[in-house]
Amino acid sequence: MAYTYSKIATYTVGSGGVASIDFTNIPQTYTDLAIVCSARNASSGGIDMGMRFNGNTGTNYSYRSVYGSGSSASSGSASSETLFTRAGYAAGSGYTASTFSNVSYYIPNYTSSNNKSVSIDCVNEQNSSTAYAGLFALLWSQTSAITSVTLYVNSGNTADNFAQYSTAHLYGIKAEL
Repeated sequence: MAYTYSKIATYTVGSGGVASIDFTNIPQTYTDLAIVCSARNASSGGIDMGMRFNGNTGTNYSYRSVYGSGSSASSGSASSETLFTRAGYAAGSGYTASTFSNVSYYIPNYTSSNNKSVSIDCVNEQNSSTAYAGLFALLWSQTSAITSVTLYVNSGNTADNFAQYSTAHLYGIKAEL
């Protein structure tokens, strides 16, 4: 079975930054979704990114993670959250200049009537021991089809913004028989 990727949308952050990157009105004609993001946090604060589906703020988001900081490895988990609080990294302004984190999201069966899962692979490079690499498994305990995805920097802290030139590309994936 072959898979075809079709670009649905691209978002590039302009001057001044933005609090969130929003993909809305996602077509329901694909099998899976993929998002590829190159992100930088406009503040020197935390580097965690957040994600929310369909604007839903219920306590139905959970995750498990494994990650390394360049000097140690860790794992974590959370449940009953109002958004995914560990959905990738966005390099802060205190990190190496002009360096962006890279995040790949894979969302299978986004139109199904089952709970939705997401897998994430991300890296945050820096010329020091505080660089990060992580793998995350997310679960949205809702049966609604995903029609919109919102990405936040620093897990939705409204004081932080995506920096200029951060980009995100949304792809639809269709199985071809």
